[in-house]
Amino acid sequence: MTTVRIDGLEKSFGNVEVLKGVDLFVPDGSVVAVLGPSGSGKTTLLRVLAGFEHANGGRISFDDEIIADDVHHVRPEHRRIGFVPQDGSLFPHLNVAENVGFGLKRSKTRSTRIAEVLDLVGLADLSARHPHELSGGQQQRVALGRALAPMPRLVLLDEPFSSLDARLRSELREDVISVLRAADTTSVLVTHDQDEALSLADEVALLRDGRVAQCARPSELYTNPADPVIASFVGVANFVTGRLEDGVVVTPFGPLPLRTSVPLASTKGEVIALIRPEDLAISERESGRGIAASVERIEYYGHDALVHLVVRHEEDAAISVVFPNPSGVYGAERRAKGAVVVRIHGATAIKEGDTVRVGATGPVLAWPGARL
Repeated sequence: MTTVRIDGLEKSFGNVEVLKGVDLFVPDGSVVAVLGPSGSGKTTLLRVLAGFEHANGGRISFDDEIIADDVHHVRPEHRRIGFVPQDGSLFPHLNVAENVGFGLKRSKTRSTRIAEVLDLVGLADLSARHPHELSGGQQQRVALGRALAPMPRLVLLDEPFSSLDARLRSELREDVISVLRAADTTSVLVTHDQDEALSLADEVALLRDGRVAQCARPSELYTNPADPVIASFVGVANFVTGRLEDGVVVTPFGPLPLRTSVPLASTKGEVIALIRPEDLAISERESGRGIAASVERIEYYGHDALVHLVVRHEEDAAISVVFPNPSGVYGAERRAKGAVVVRIHGATAIKEGDTVRVGATGPVLAWPGARL
């Protein structure tokens, strides 16, 4: 296994700065997802790690070996990296076994290693087939097997599921992570899919403006985002303006305790508070706790549902819900003022057009600010 350390990595194409000082640590044997919108520099970071591109500044180290800096640049073929491209890029004239063994040297153990890898990726029975005879998911398994066959120090995956349909993407994610764990390898996955990053990785590094804006475990990134932009990028975010008064945020939902881990410049002042959909509760009684709202629509998923509410006009100025943009573009989220989204579990008698009351539970995360 290999530990990867990136310090102050810079990369420009002409006058365009893509990476502006990336710092990232990848523990040995871990899977780290680099999450970010299109154009944030994710693929460029991966290509510099692989050695396909030269960095303009900074340092990359594998364990105690300097791979790239102002003096060193280890060639790609000497870095012992396995690379899984977005579309698999299999050789159409080679069968599955030949594709997997492409990067292996001729030796007595070559066929044994190919058989081991085919078994690892679940393709032992398809070794004689050619790429055109495989499904999209099977082709990506072959690409992963080819990357793992030479026993690399690091595996890099460049949005490997983006070309697959939703059902196949979900199935293959689990399979790929199982294979990587079984291979006991260090891996870096780049993606613009929030669900993919949060569900697969040990840690998620969120890339923004050419730098890592935050790197944390998935649960930490979701519950303790560093700023409102990150909060809205990794899930549905209800924002409400309030006033901080000695550790309590006074909001239209009532006073809510502030998380003690949140560093604020003062103990008083106007703030923007984050309330996730699961931290809101609906009461069907007119006299229930919280503020009045009408049910706009319900998204039912079986195991749970998202209830979209519009609060009454006189109370909506300080409330806004932000939905992650499907294309992963910062600053282009779908925003609805005077609206909140509540996550509920199980069946409900609530229907569109109903008048309900919605309340919040704390503690909440908050940042200085007076405008949504």
